[in-house]
Order: sequence, then structure tokens, then C-alpha cells
Amino acid sequence: MKNASRNLLGSIADKRVERVEGRYYNQSHLNMLNNKIKKIVRNALREDIGTGDVTTGLAVPAQLRANAVILFKEKAVVAGLEFAQEAFRALDPHCCFEMKHKDGDMVLAGTTVLGVKGKARAILTAERVALNFLSYLSSISTETRRYCDAIKPVKADILDTRKTTPGMRELERYVVRTGGGANHRFDLGEMVLLKDNHRAMNRFGSLAEMVEDIRRRTHKPIEVEVDTINELEDVLRANPDMILLDNMSLAQLRRAVKIVHQLPRSRRPLLEASGGVTLKTVRAIAKTGVDRISVGALTHSRRAVDVSLEMIS
Repeated sequence: MKNASRNLLGSIADKRVERVEGRYYNQSHLNMLNNKIKKIVRNALREDIGTGDVTTGLAVPAQLRANAVILFKEKAVVAGLEFAQEAFRALDPHCCFEMKHKDGDMVLAGTTVLGVKGKARAILTAERVALNFLSYLSSISTETRRYCDAIKPVKADILDTRKTTPGMRELERYVVRTGGGANHRFDLGEMVLLKDNHRAMNRFGSLAEMVEDIRRRTHKPIEVEVDTINELEDVLRANPDMILLDNMSLAQLRRAVKIVHQLPRSRRPLLEASGGVTLKTVRAIAKTGVDRISVGALTHSRRAVDVSLEMIS
């Protein structure tokens, strides 16, 4: 892929992008989430259990042990198995799991993804929290995979945005990667991204001068949002690392790519298309030759995946 964090191209801009995004592409990313997973799952259990699971406590003997399986009832990309396991483990530290699939696997309707063996009360009480996490996180990974598949074999990165559930960004970004996507900036401190409202405060004569002034005061990567080809040509004079092409038509995107490709490779910024991207439009956008396509819908317009748990006699 063209994204510098996956394939270093050697340009100054690419090296800067790699520093920003590289930490999202290592083999231990789930390990970094472990403490957050425990905290979030335990908070969810406290919310759901309240003063106690009255039904299970009255209907199920305390020492009864049971087996259960978790099924996906529709085709989806699995994500969140660690969250589901943590929910059961929090109520029964000695429960056992049989992993049928792993995060990132595409499964069909009726597929068993996880087996659970432990105290029946713990399984029944943790059931809803475990399923909620699987349904929620798998919905993001599944939607991301749809976008990635929609542009094949065109090479462009499908990026998430900061339009995430408050407090859940790190988890949602993990499952975007699980679905095959890439991450944009994690927070406001990682890079400069000059958007339209920042540009409205421009005290300089041109957008290029604004970028040059910022460049003198930071070593962080700089991305600039532009709405027109004229703005693109203006800001290119300042050699930004990335340019966000906001709500441009396909013709404008193709023109932008052509202009940038006329520059020496060392001066070419990465081009990111953004604004109202859908599954119907993403392939045509990718075919214009942009490097990256940011899609807010990956995290803000998800549809829950249908997942269930079945107790086994």
C-alpha cells in the first residue's frame, strides 16, 4: 500500500507519517489494550449486574458448571473475543475457553467462534456484556472490511477518523485495523491538520505562508485540508506532508493526483480523499489514484452484528 506506515517510500513526508502512524501497526497492539479492556469490561459488568443478577441467583445452583458456545448469526468479521473472554473471566477466574476463531476472521452465519466452560451463574450473568462487545466491535471490523474489499485491487488505505465513541477510540481503532483498515491521527497532539476553521483564522497572505510559519515552529507532520485545485496549488509551495482533498469531485481528485505526480518524488505529499465517502462511491474515489481515503462511517454509522450464546446441556 502507499501508506508510509506500511511501505516506506523514502520521502521526507513518508518518514514523518511513519512516525505518527507506525505504532498502530505492530504485533503487540492488543497487548497494549489489556489494561483498558479489563477496566471497560468491569465497568460494563457493574452497569449490567447492578445490585445482583436476581434471576440467575434464584434459578441456578451456585456450584453448577456448564458449557456454552457463542455463535455469529450472520456473515461478519470477528472482533472483540478478548472482551468476551474477560467478561466471563471477571466472574469466574477459573473458566476455560475453546477458541474456534480469532479476531480478523471472516465467518459465515451459524459459525461458533468461542466455547466457554465454567460456573453456570458466571456464564449467564456475563452473557449480555460479552455479546454486546462482540456485536459492537465486530460491526466496525465488518464495515471496514467491506470498504477494503470494495476498492480491490486498487491500492489505497481506508482510514478511520476521530468520529469515534467518546472514551472508546483506542478500541474502535484496533478493530478498524482488524478489519483491514488503517488509522488516522489518534488525537490532536500527534500531528498538525489544518482544516477549514483553522484556515479561516489565517493571518497570512496565503495558505502556503501559514504552513511555512507552522513548519518553522514544529517538527510534527503537517496535513492541510483544501477544497479547490487553486488551494492545492497554493499549499504545494510549502511542501506539506499530506493534503486532505475535502469533498472534491472525481474529476478534481484526478486533477489533484496528476498535479502532485508531476512533482519530484521527494516533494510529493500523500493525498487523502475525504467527505461523504460511501460503499457506493469508495471504489471510484480509489481509482483516481489518491493514497488514502478517510471514512467516518467506519465508526459513527455502524450496524450491530447479530451474535448469540447457547448453553449446552
